[in-house]
Amino acid sequence: MSFDPHLAEFRFGHGLSPDIAPPQGVGEMLRGLTDTDDMAERFEIEPFPVFRQRMMQRESLQKQFKKLRGTDEGKALQKQIKLLKKDARQDHYLWMTAQILRATHSQTPFRERLQGFWADHFTTAGKAGIARRGVSPYIETTIRPHMSGKFEDMLIAAVTHPLMVHYLDQERSAGPNSIRAQKKPGKYGLNENLAREILELHTLGVGGPYTQNDVRELAELLTGLTFKINQGRHFQKALAEPGAETVLGKSYGGGQPHIRDIEAVLRDLARHPATARHLATKLAVHFVSDQPDPDLIGAVETAWRDSDGDLSEVYRALLSHPAAWDPSVSNFKQPFDFICSAARALAVHPRAIGNLSEKHARQRLFEPLALMGHIWQKPSGPDGLAEEDAAWITPQGMAVRLQWAVIVPRLLVGQLPDPRDFVDTALGPRADETIRFAAAAAESRAEGVGLVLISPAFQRR
Repeated sequence: MSFDPHLAEFRFGHGLSPDIAPPQGVGEMLRGLTDTDDMAERFEIEPFPVFRQRMMQRESLQKQFKKLRGTDEGKALQKQIKLLKKDARQDHYLWMTAQILRATHSQTPFRERLQGFWADHFTTAGKAGIARRGVSPYIETTIRPHMSGKFEDMLIAAVTHPLMVHYLDQERSAGPNSIRAQKKPGKYGLNENLAREILELHTLGVGGPYTQNDVRELAELLTGLTFKINQGRHFQKALAEPGAETVLGKSYGGGQPHIRDIEAVLRDLARHPATARHLATKLAVHFVSDQPDPDLIGAVETAWRDSDGDLSEVYRALLSHPAAWDPSVSNFKQPFDFICSAARALAVHPRAIGNLSEKHARQRLFEPLALMGHIWQKPSGPDGLAEEDAAWITPQGMAVRLQWAVIVPRLLVGQLPDPRDFVDTALGPRADETIRFAAAAAESRAEGVGLVLISPAFQRR
């Protein structure tokens, strides 16, 4: 099977657009990952270092407020704190619309799909206050710049990032024999959360070649990894377990505890054959099918091992394999991809989404997305979104998709297209006589467009 431009847009992008021509080959798709990141420049999302300044400002105001509580100065400080929270909440919605607009108008939608894949692979979230709004800045700084480089660089950037350290309770993890634990017995203890997720989710995979002892040894090696709000990632030696640790049969550390020891084990885990197999399978499942061709997985795995996790070579193997272009297999779109695909097919103008008030962004995008089963950047666990089609094909989820498809597009587009034309715009060669008849027989443009968007041909990648 050979390259199919239309299938490329559905399977590896966000669907067809009336304004953007499909890619004409694998080489064009791969070049799009290293060309200038036009979408990031056009639809900006705040980088994490800037976001961290806001966290620092809130912390400073909070400290002052505690001292001045009950005074006029304290009341003024409380208003400033509330304003910071409001700004962070509004930006949370703004950054969501920026992601939709990137998918809508990108000439290189494979880049946007890869960002979604890797952001979900390295799922994280803030737990309280302004930190809860920090996921988009985390992705912008940690995931997006590393998507076509070495996996080990992305792995290190993601799992040692302050938001991940915070999410998995790593900042207070202390070795049993650390300086801090010895000085204050009972107050500090070892936390295995980050170590377990690194092995189980981020690298080797569930059922990978590791034991509970490997989890504990890695957890001890990770002790000392924390962060300071004014500088980001930080290594605190007083929390670090002294001595060497053995992970998968290899010894790390042994001298003065250092962040270099953590980076060393992460690089080895990134290059491990089990990681190659785990990630090759996950990529094939996400982009091609819940039951991908074993030969496809094998080709991607081989590229990973031969290149030591060079993601550009991994994607080349994925896109170059005939099984990636098999039209008889497909995946059901996750809710966010569905909304992005609809916006792309309708060529929604940037102002129609980017200028939405917080209220309208919540009503038209955030709340329907949640009802479809995806609460934006509020994961139920570190394993992220379900990949299985069955998780999304539910009576409630489909009912909400239909309701959204009929109501929201006319709120985002001044004049809806004629459904008879929209069939070809949105579906291309996937359009069949059944959906053509339904679109033509619709009582209104809103109903006709909605029927196209809810059709099986549009819902499938």
